[in-house]
Order: sequence, then structure tokens, then C-alpha cells
Amino acid sequence: MAILSAFWETIKLWDQTTLFHINQVWSNKTFDAVLPWLRESATWLPLYLFYSVFALANFGKRGAAWVIFFLICVTISDQVSNYFKHWIERPRPCNDPFMAQYIRLRLEYCSPSFSFTSSHAANHFGVAMFIHFTMKNIKPIKTSWLFLWAFTICYAQMYVGIHYPTDILGGTLIGLFAGWIASNVFNRRFKLLQINPVY
Repeated sequence: MAILSAFWETIKLWDQTTLFHINQVWSNKTFDAVLPWLRESATWLPLYLFYSVFALANFGKRGAAWVIFFLICVTISDQVSNYFKHWIERPRPCNDPFMAQYIRLRLEYCSPSFSFTSSHAANHFGVAMFIHFTMKNIKPIKTSWLFLWAFTICYAQMYVGIHYPTDILGGTLIGLFAGWIASNVFNRRFKLLQINPVY
């Protein structure tokens, strides 16, 4: 028990220290302007709508199935993440009495919901995984960059002060697993074939 307790305290200290550096030490005016905006749904939703419209326009019934599996992937990652939130009940850093005094909240308010795991991380990495493994061979669509996109949004969650690094890590693992499951099931039944895309 003593070893486990010491290990947990080490992880906790790393979590707090890393968040402090991301939120305070590694901050700048450009990040202050861009990162809070990047994490908003109005920023990333059009991208996912584009992929959905592309699938529907080019693959017919298979495209419709793709959209359904896309939504299933997001639902799974989101629900699993929320399960962990209510099981662990970890306060967000901006709501934690100790951490709140050391970080700067870059949003208008701090959500009262729990912190572990990050639903943003789960959802965006789930989507990145699903799109990549269902469309990676469809030209001219590019997909591998979506993992960097998901990471950037997750970094923004830490930068604004509402998630710890381990929240992001936990959500990322959930998302990658959900995306892997959804893409594998989809590819076995409805695999998208290369076409001459409609622009």
C-alpha cells in the first residue's frame, strides 16, 4: 500500500506541475487568443461535417453507414468518458482549492462537471481514429493529420486550465479504443472503396 500511495503521489505531483507549466510558464499572447477559440464546437464541427458530407456525396448507402458509425463512435467515447467522470469524481483544476490558486482560468467560467477523463480527448481522438482507418486509402482525403488536430484541441483544454494531463491521457486512450472498434466493425461490413470524388 505504501508503494502504491507513493506512486500515486508522484503521478499527482507530475500532473500538477505539468499543468502549471502548460497553463502559466509556456503561455504567450498567441496561445491566449487561439487556444480558447480552438476548443469551441463552432471551430471543429465544420471539419467533421465536411467528412460526413464527403462520405454521403461519394459513397451512397456506404456513406450513410459511415455517418451512422461515426455517430456511434462519438457516442461510445463520450459515454465511457462520462462514466469515468462520475466514478472517479475528480474536480477540475479550476475547481480544486489547491490548484485554482496556481493556474489562470482562460474561460468565462469553470464547468462544475468532473475532470477525469476528458471528453474532448475521448471524442476527438475517437473521431481521428475512426476517420483515419476508414478513409486513409481514399484519395485525395488526408486523415493522419487529424491526430495532431485532436492533440492540439486537448492541449488547449489544459492551457485554459480545465483539465490535467492525465485527464487528457485517459480520454485519449478511450477515444483511440472506441475509434479502433468502430472502424474495424465498419470496415468489415461496409468498407469504403476508392472513387472519383465529388468536390
